[in-house]
Amino acid sequence: MIEKALHGGKGYWIWIIFLFAGTGVGLLAYLYQMKEGLWLTGMSRNVSWGFYISQFTFLVGVAASVLMVVLPLYLHDFKAFAPITVLAQFLTVGTLAMSLLFIFSDVGMPMRILNVPLHPTPGSMLFYDTIFLPGFLLLNLIIGWTALGAEKRRTALPPWVKILIYISFPWAVIMHTVTAFIYAGTPGRGFWMTAIMAPRFLTTAFAAGCAILILLSLVLRKLSSFDAGEKAIQKLVTIMFYALIIDAFFLAVEYFTAFYSHVPAYSETFRYLLFGIDGNTAFVPWFWLMNIAILCAIGLLAFPGVRHNHLHLSEGCIVALIGLWIDKGFLLVPAAFIPNVFGRIMEYPPSWVELTVSFGIYCLGMLMITTLYKVTTTIKGETNGRH
Repeated sequence: MIEKALHGGKGYWIWIIFLFAGTGVGLLAYLYQMKEGLWLTGMSRNVSWGFYISQFTFLVGVAASVLMVVLPLYLHDFKAFAPITVLAQFLTVGTLAMSLLFIFSDVGMPMRILNVPLHPTPGSMLFYDTIFLPGFLLLNLIIGWTALGAEKRRTALPPWVKILIYISFPWAVIMHTVTAFIYAGTPGRGFWMTAIMAPRFLTTAFAAGCAILILLSLVLRKLSSFDAGEKAIQKLVTIMFYALIIDAFFLAVEYFTAFYSHVPAYSETFRYLLFGIDGNTAFVPWFWLMNIAILCAIGLLAFPGVRHNHLHLSEGCIVALIGLWIDKGFLLVPAAFIPNVFGRIMEYPPSWVELTVSFGIYCLGMLMITTLYKVTTTIKGETNGRH
């Protein structure tokens, strides 16, 4: 079936060439980083996790959001999600591939990653993440590819695939919960040490994943014969809307706890993010933008006219994604290191190397997703008698 990705119009091939070029630029930046060392990044002994780990955190959440499509279809027989289930699973494959590449970029020499299987440490949450992430990627690739093949042949799903689907339900939740525990279980980082970290991870994941799926469905409707169906899109909007409301409530709870308790290890980072400390304000505009974007997205999606108008709906999804990405894909990780354990403010700006490598990884991930989506839409078009 993969040969179907080799056929497309001029716009398709321009997009593919752009992604290949972006991947190449990112690879060159990564080779430069490998040659010179991680000192090229904005990270230091004060801020040891930065942009790479932030992207990993955000993308793992997007991958876990496949649960919001697969579970209603197979557990509650919500057939409106049938057309987009494979798309959600292939989105998971691409985002988890990117997540793993960001880990490789962060460890410096890639051979260091072999320390995990060669010297397993079951007491570490990182150890379990290295099991759950590749496992979930493989699960979704097998399930999605087999389901697509069955649709092409007009046959029922094999029973063993349904078993894998039911295994994937708890796997998605556990995978992202373990990722949250990496942070919540880190001593000395008061910003992360909150019991609400895992629930926040899941709510932001479901909101971000639904927003991306809505946008992809609307783009595919314009560029191909694929139609996710209005009922599926509106259900995704409902899930995203309530996930955003819950996330806003969790944020409010965090702010109350931080400022009412006056525990310095917990409140100082929030004070830095909201107002800055001693003239250090690099993250302040980003933090305010994150809060405003999430509240604006909730406000937009509260209107039926916005939810049912695809242009305005796209705008609402983009605003939500901006807020969610700033939260988990930029601020959450480095902010925990500011102030440092000695109370000093050492701000973190990502370097051009980090940004270029990240751009290359995103291009490679989108290349994978584009290829899988091209195969999917072509087969679905042939199955429905359209070309």
